[in-house]
Amino acid sequence: MEELIFYERPKLENASMVIGFTGWMDGGGVSSGTISLLRDSIKTSPLAEIDSRNFYILNFPGTMEEVAQFRPYVVLKDGLVKSFEYPVNEFLYSQEHNLVLFFGKEPNFRWEEFCNHLLTVAEEVGVKRIFFVGSFSGLTPHTREPRLYCSLSHERLKTELAPYSVRFSDYEGPASIATLLLLRSRERGLEMFSVAVEIPMYVRATNPKGIRAALRFIVPFLGIEVDWAELDKLCEDFERHVDELVKQYPDLEQQIRKLEENYDQEILGDDQSFKDWLRRHGIDTI
Repeated sequence: MEELIFYERPKLENASMVIGFTGWMDGGGVSSGTISLLRDSIKTSPLAEIDSRNFYILNFPGTMEEVAQFRPYVVLKDGLVKSFEYPVNEFLYSQEHNLVLFFGKEPNFRWEEFCNHLLTVAEEVGVKRIFFVGSFSGLTPHTREPRLYCSLSHERLKTELAPYSVRFSDYEGPASIATLLLLRSRERGLEMFSVAVEIPMYVRATNPKGIRAALRFIVPFLGIEVDWAELDKLCEDFERHVDELVKQYPDLEQQIRKLEENYDQEILGDDQSFKDWLRRHGIDTI
């Protein structure tokens, strides 16, 4: 069976594609949440999918709780199997907005083949520019706007980022598939921006402020409208809820004030002290 399945083959002109993955760089639901909000903001049609069966670990040693995230999803009703779902990797498109959306699960195997399928869809329908949105845990306090870090397929793209408050990534460590896509996009003559939103390391929950920060960056490039009022309300509720939780940990509250001071002075840098403080006090996430 073909791994790359087309449902339509529209012809777009200098189109954009926004991609998101669950997994490695979806902390706070920033990657998945950004795609979901874009999908809800415009009318889209199915374009294609990547058959997932040869890309994922389905059986992994461990407890039921540990391996649940790897297993297919099943629905049983009255003793009968109603559905059996593998991970979904789907492409949607909007002819009106000259836009393609991709959302899937970061693959465990065959990254090169997966990237090839994704970029083949881009070339087939006329995409010229790709945006990836992800996140990572860092030292941004929840009371401030998340910082954005960007990696690029081409040096020349940096000039377009001058109006935006983004930093260029300096990083060495484990990679995501988005980094491989940067390399392969450049080789195939496609432009790509990879945007990583820094979210608070002490909060493990859906982070609407991270989603809003990502959208504020990419929406001007896409020329579409989103419901900012609803998203702003979610951000206010998120900050208020975390404030209430933090009050239960007076020492943590004091440490967050230090993060705010450093953030405001823009001299935070690579401060390890807060990470060490969290570990010493046995605080993982709230």
